[in-house]
Amino acid sequence: MSSLTGHFLVNPESLQWRLSNLMKIPNADFLERTGSEYLGARLLRYPPKSAGTLHKHIWSEEFYFMVEGVGRIRAGSETLTLPKHGGLLVRPNELRQVFNDTDSEVAWLIIRGPEETLSLPTDMTTFYLTDPKQLPPELADVTWPPVG
Repeated sequence: MSSLTGHFLVNPESLQWRLSNLMKIPNADFLERTGSEYLGARLLRYPPKSAGTLHKHIWSEEFYFMVEGVGRIRAGSETLTLPKHGGLLVRPNELRQVFNDTDSEVAWLIIRGPEETLSLPTDMTTFYLTDPKQLPPELADVTWPPVG
């Protein structure tokens, strides 16, 4: 790994928004342009009645920060509700899934470190122990991600 020095400013105008691969959640990666080998930071805007993947990380801790709205997350065997500006640290090897069971968009900032981009296993069942698109019970009557 290289040693990073100095600083790197990320302007909101320079963020590139995209839809996540599996669940089609709008998101922007804050640190992709910085070259950081230690941290990841992603802003996600969850539409009403939506969910991210049910997954875990091998080495990374993730800090979930509720930017806008009231957030819901499954962490291990618990379902937690975070108020605006609340936060939650999830340790490696614990299943987690962010979801939005409200009628309003919510925004999360997720910070992860260290990055797991080096030496990743090719078998994705390491991260997804079950169907990653499995929705939480709170969204049992919802179809997500959108089809089309």
